[in-house]
Amino acid sequence: MSLARRALPEDAVEVLRLRQVMIDALPVTGRNGSTDWHAESLPTLTARLAGEAGDFAAFVVDHPERPGALAALTVGTLEYRIGKAGNPHGRVGHVFSVATDPDARRRGYARACMEELLAWFRAQGAGHVLLNASPEAEPLYASLGFTRDPDPSMRLLL
Repeated sequence: MSLARRALPEDAVEVLRLRQVMIDALPVTGRNGSTDWHAESLPTLTARLAGEAGDFAAFVVDHPERPGALAALTVGTLEYRIGKAGNPHGRVGHVFSVATDPDARRRGYARACMEELLAWFRAQGAGHVLLNASPEAEPLYASLGFTRDPDPSMRLLL
């Protein structure tokens, strides 16, 4: 039995807290650790966690020392892209949030969450899964079978 479980609507505040842990750890300038966006994001996240939407999943591990708190989190979406060889149905998983509470690291919690998320992607028929990895997290993802791709991505902020 896995340590990880599917996140529930009542986990939404903790999911946002762990997402902030991840955001604050990113080496991006201009981040001030502000949580002002949490209140606005909470209703949407709660609704997504309540629905059985086939394109969104979050898996968590409960914090063993703090009842009501989460120790780890993974979140992903399933996207449709026109099919191609190797993925004729065009289903692509995207992991966009992985975080472990600083006092709960090195216990296998992120791995447990990732394994559950990857199993969900497989059950949904994803042909492959994408993620962005920090240097610290790359060994975990490599041990799960991820490989580094050339990154031709670009970004436009709207």
